[in-house]
Amino acid sequence: MPDSMREQKTLYVVVCAAGPASDVGILVGLAQERGWTVQVMATPAAVSFIDVEALEKQTGRPVRSQHRALGQPRSPKADAIIIAPATFNTINKLANGIADNYVLDVVNEAIGLGVPTVILPFVNSAYASRAPFKASVEKLRGEQVPVLIGSGAFIPHKIRSGPSTLDTFPWVASLDQAEEKIESFTTEQHGSHR
Repeated sequence: MPDSMREQKTLYVVVCAAGPASDVGILVGLAQERGWTVQVMATPAAVSFIDVEALEKQTGRPVRSQHRALGQPRSPKADAIIIAPATFNTINKLANGIADNYVLDVVNEAIGLGVPTVILPFVNSAYASRAPFKASVEKLRGEQVPVLIGSGAFIPHKIRSGPSTLDTFPWVASLDQAEEKIESFTTEQHGSHR
């Protein structure tokens, strides 16, 4: 189907309870400038970190943090997902297939369906050095889910220095990576139909 006939792309922006969460409107705005429809989803703990009303006004959609009630409209189908900021807890749960809240349920299923998903962590160096975390990052990467940590992406900060790194949180890198994943996913699909 030609792009001109296709509906606008939908990006799920999944927010976890970490320092940059209150600035997630930056990512939403960047995505909207690039033509995305944005659906914000928040872990239960992240709801108190974000300005729900402002995000709903910015996106024109309700912020989702729990399963919809019977009869409530569904969110539009995701073309891509960015989890930013992603916490130590969410990354470990996701890597191990744990779906104990709405967001993890949605993202676990999306990864299984092959929806391009990108994770932008916000963790300190102590968390990043843990063997379970390193294993989770590798598991996710093994499922073609980029975890943007390390050189050229998010660099874990020293303990208690997170607030000083908020201005340099690489929101753009997550959006660039999601768009690259969509492009390669689309190329693979067209190649497999020949």
